[in-house]
Amino acid sequence: MDIVEIYVGEEDDERIDAYLAKELNEISRSYIQKLIKENLVKVNGNCVKSKYLVKEGDCILVELPEPKKLEILPEDIPLDIVYEDEDIAVINKPQGMVVHPAPGNYSGTLVNALLYHFDNLSTINGIIRPGIVHRIDKDTSGLLVIAKNDFTHRILSEELKKHNIVRVYIALVHGNIKEDKGTINEPIGRHPVDRKKMAVTAKNSKEAITHFEVLERFGNYTLVKAQLETGRTHQIRVHMAYINHPVVGDFVYSNYKNKFNLQGQLLHARKLELIHPRTQKYMKFESSLPDYFLKVLDILNNNN
Repeated sequence: MDIVEIYVGEEDDERIDAYLAKELNEISRSYIQKLIKENLVKVNGNCVKSKYLVKEGDCILVELPEPKKLEILPEDIPLDIVYEDEDIAVINKPQGMVVHPAPGNYSGTLVNALLYHFDNLSTINGIIRPGIVHRIDKDTSGLLVIAKNDFTHRILSEELKKHNIVRVYIALVHGNIKEDKGTINEPIGRHPVDRKKMAVTAKNSKEAITHFEVLERFGNYTLVKAQLETGRTHQIRVHMAYINHPVVGDFVYSNYKNKFNLQGQLLHARKLELIHPRTQKYMKFESSLPDYFLKVLDILNNNN
């Protein structure tokens, strides 16, 4: 039986079943409620009910029974490996690739490809997410770092929490942003109605900060550079939609027509900067915009 220990940060009286469903995102809320009923969830050493409201400083222990054997198979999926050594790898993920398996979708993911291409991956995140330190959305392309052992994973995770890993994205957004640069500092949490979406909300949310800078204007479109200070789910997409400049091709957070026949949002993780966990060497990686992104920029340039 695995035991997961969670220390609650700044939370605004969220029910423990909802809080754990968010923190343990591979486990359903109904299953967490079952664990609570079986007294397998304790807060500060005490059993609680599902309606218990978590508070800052709470120590939650979750006992997870041995799961049914789950096998994630290696798959010979081509990978754009930007860098690799014994400790880390940097991958340029294509648009349309899911990062890790989830219930009902255990193949065709980045993890399946990683298991084929690498002999060693960190085990901290379990069988479903070996090596995965941070994620980017299925329809977002670009760079992410992979941990090949637990030593590296722990250090990279800490550096992410301290905001010491630089992650810069390029996005094409709707509308003409008047300011040359700005910062969006608005908390992000689950959408109050559509649980598959995120939203700027004061309830059950976490701090989210995105810095942006205009690179080029194309009349009704703006090319921006966005740098994450925090790393919330869908952060750039939610923040840009919040200021009424949703990412082009983002059919979840905008209602614009698909004028360019896109398969997903024009959002690319362009730059990644970090200190190597073992050598302490500063490392900087960049990747070019994908062809479908450049094609849209060419169309806009020709129309100006």
